[in-house]
Amino acid sequence: MAQAAPHKSSRGKSDDPALGKVIAGRYRLEARIGEGGMGIVYRARHVLIDRVVAVKLIRPDLRGETHLRAWMLREARAANRVDHAHIIDIHDIGETDDGELYLVMEYLVGTPPSAELARGPMPLQRGVDILEQMGAALSRAHDLGVVHRDLKSDNILITHRGGRKDFVKILDFGLAALAHDPRLAPKGAVFGTPEYMSPEQARGEQAGPQADLYALGILFFEMLTGQLPFRSNDRETLLEMQRTAPAPRVSGIRKDCDETAEKIVVKLLEKDQRRRYRDGHHLLEELKALQRSLPSQAWDKDKEEGQQSPPQPPPPPPPRSAGVTEWAARAGLFSRMVARAYPSGNAPKEVLASTSRAWDLAARANALEGEIASHTRKLEALERRGRALRAEIGRKVEELAQEESRALREAAAHAEEEEAAKSELTEAQKHARDAVARADDGERQGTGNRKLFEQAGAALAMVEAKRQWLKTRESRRGEREAVARDLRRQIEELRGQLSRYAEALEEDLSSGREKVAARAREGLKYEKAYQEASNVLVNHLRGKPECRDLLNELTKSGNTNVQANGNPSHQTGTQDSRPRAAG
Repeated sequence: MAQAAPHKSSRGKSDDPALGKVIAGRYRLEARIGEGGMGIVYRARHVLIDRVVAVKLIRPDLRGETHLRAWMLREARAANRVDHAHIIDIHDIGETDDGELYLVMEYLVGTPPSAELARGPMPLQRGVDILEQMGAALSRAHDLGVVHRDLKSDNILITHRGGRKDFVKILDFGLAALAHDPRLAPKGAVFGTPEYMSPEQARGEQAGPQADLYALGILFFEMLTGQLPFRSNDRETLLEMQRTAPAPRVSGIRKDCDETAEKIVVKLLEKDQRRRYRDGHHLLEELKALQRSLPSQAWDKDKEEGQQSPPQPPPPPPPRSAGVTEWAARAGLFSRMVARAYPSGNAPKEVLASTSRAWDLAARANALEGEIASHTRKLEALERRGRALRAEIGRKVEELAQEESRALREAAAHAEEEEAAKSELTEAQKHARDAVARADDGERQGTGNRKLFEQAGAALAMVEAKRQWLKTRESRRGEREAVARDLRRQIEELRGQLSRYAEALEEDLSSGREKVAARAREGLKYEKAYQEASNVLVNHLRGKPECRDLLNELTKSGNTNVQANGNPSHQTGTQDSRPRAAG
């Protein structure tokens, strides 16, 4: 999501009125885990199945900003269409009954590069590896017409995945543009984070893929040196530095900087976007070449300092909440307490009714949970098929875009040779005119000689040779441009297929999600009725000494406890690692 400032930790905001709220009839907000310029992010859990997600809600003070709502919708569609391993997954998007826009995303636990850099610059191998993952994700996004436009350290998450320690996820495609829509922002508006903003963004111009490459240059500089290339407490001063000030040399800060790495930083931070890398694929080629040239050594910080540390396990998942399976267990405890308090079976009618009601609701909720789980599995299977197809189309587009990138670079090289050939031809033609003129003058004056005619002939032959060389350059440039145009045509066809498929899939998913939401809302009614029955029983049995131990057991069971008034409260727990999602 677009932000004007880095994410702010907000784990202690237990007074947030949104906590405990159920979004879309099925996601209960458990903990506030992040905040950005447009959204507040919560850890949430499905009310009946144990699925943990991150839910982003548009900030309350921005709900009336219709253009921001449009951006939020575009974020989900853009990120979903890209579907890359290094871009956060978005599962669902919608609007609550209160008109509140939400995004449901994968729940991630990790740290941003800024937290890693608090310990100092990164080893070169590690920085290149992280940059390569970011470059791969952005290349795919750019191939599909999506530009991030607010890339920065706090929009990157370093996490664990499949045994890999540094697995990169890019967050917050909040300013992503599938196509520029002037209705979404005032003309000339400056969006983004000044420390990472490209010169063209600082001038209020429309940001394209080159703006993301510039931000990668800032991030690479930061990873190699531990500091930003441009720093100022004044926003306008910082924007002017981005527009005009040359970036400091990495080697001036880090004496052991690799020469090739520094050249990559310099090229990424060119003020003139035409002098940066043509595209992400061009950058990736040089990054991979640099990786191959570097020694394969461990970059682990402890090993660098001569310490041996055991491999760190991935962060634990969020604490499990008590599901509907606990309802039956609690109903059993209530039955035992009633039996103790009224051994002759003469319990008040409301107590017997509440006990029976608890058993009945537990059975219904358990059956409903199974039904919802079945629907959810079907939705997840549909999502997997959709992701597989989107990924397949994305890979095809990526392969074609790589070829297009090389073809365009070759065409540009031939174009440079063509310009040089034109200059040489012009010079040769001038030289030939002079030589022919000298020969003609000598012949008219009767002073001509064989040498003058030979020189004129050689000059004319050189003109023809230069003309043929120019034609060859023009032909080769034309051939490579024709190849690039054909590749672009294939890319656009695939993008059209992807767009049509994404729209059809979204319709199917929306229908399925509504079924799940409807059943989940029914489950919420069961939950409310169960709480009411529980309150009746707890309030009635609280004064029975013979039930005290069972009441204590009830209070401690699962992650649901009984407060003084008998209402269940859902404990959220804490994490050692920093939970993050798009903010």
